Amino acid sequence: MALFAGSLLSLSSYVYYWSLGASPSVTALAVAVGFALSGVAESLPKRRRRVAGVFRVALLTLLFGLLATTIFSPEVI
Repeated sequence: MALFAGSLLSLSSYVYYWSLGASPSVTALAVAVGFALSGVAESLPKRRRRVAGVFRVALLTLLFGLLATTIFSPEVI
């Protein structure tokens, strides 16, 4: 449940800056999606371990992509 709350908090930060007309941070959106993916993976029942693994791999791919973007082209973030 805490991961979904973190996702909503990051998403609300993104929407708040977007509503002001400012340039919202792509990082906040990526973290919101990452938290949501992790929350879905953790809420699945034990018999859905393979699907949960797919969500976790997607989460790691997203966050490592964000990290690589931050390192190699910080002007995008």
